[in-house]
Amino acid sequence: QVQLVESGGGLVQAGGSLRLSCAASGRTFGSYAMGWFRQAPGKEREFVAVISRSGSNSYYADSVKGRFTISRDNAKNTVYLQMNSLKPEDTAVYYCAARFTYTDHVPRSLVDFGSWGQGTQVTVSS
Repeated sequence: QVQLVESGGGLVQAGGSLRLSCAASGRTFGSYAMGWFRQAPGKEREFVAVISRSGSNSYYADSVKGRFTISRDNAKNTVYLQMNSLKPEDTAVYYCAARFTYTDHVPRSLVDFGSWGQGTQVTVSS
C-alpha cells in the first residue's frame, strides 16, 4: 500500500481559493488512481474528484464541477486539488485516497480506495 499525507488546508473566506496537496510514498505512484473525498461534521464521507493513473481522465462531483480541479505530478508523487470559488458548504475534512489499477479507470466509490491519508481541514467562512 501507499502512504498518503495531505496538506494545504486552512481557513478561507467564501469566494476564495485553496490548493490541497497529497504526497505519496513509494515508487509506484503512477500505478494508482487518486481521489479526493470530504467529510463534513455529522455527514458521511463523500466523493469530490478522481484522476486516473496517467492523469488523462478525471471526474468530479456535481457540487464541485467547474470550481475544483484535480491534477497530479507523477514525478513528484503528488496529487493536487485546486479549489476556487469556495463556499461555506465546502467546509469539511478533505481526504486523499489511492487505488492501485492496471488501467486508466477512474473509480468513484469510497469502497474502491484502499489507502487513505489522515485528512486536512478546510473551513470556508461566509
